[in-house]
Amino acid sequence: MTTIEHTRGSRSVVIAAWAAAVMIAGQFAMIAIVPVAIAVIGILTTRRLRPLRWWAIALGAAYALPLALWAIGPERAPSLSKDMHPALMVLVVATAAGTAIACHVLRRRNRG
Repeated sequence: MTTIEHTRGSRSVVIAAWAAAVMIAGQFAMIAIVPVAIAVIGILTTRRLRPLRWWAIALGAAYALPLALWAIGPERAPSLSKDMHPALMVLVVATAAGTAIACHVLRRRNRG
C-alpha cells in the first residue's frame, strides 16, 4: 500500500476531528455536526481505522448529548453554543482532540 493510499481516508478523519474541536471551541457548535459526522462515519467505515471505533463512538455520543439536550429543552437558546454547558463543551472538544491524536498515533504506528 502506498503512502497516498494509506493516508487518504485517515487524513479526512484527522482534519474533521480537529475541525470539530476548533468549531466547538470557537462557538460554532451547530455547524460542527458536519466534521463530527465525517470523523465518525470515516472511522466506522474504514477498515484500517477500526481500532479507533471507540473514539468515534465517544465523539458521536459526546456531541449528541448537548445536541439532544438543546433540541428537547423547554427553554431553547437561539444557538447550540449558547445553550451548551461549559463542561459539555470541554468534553466534546477533548473527545474530538483525542480522536485526532489517536488517529495520528495509529498512522505512525502503521508506518513504522
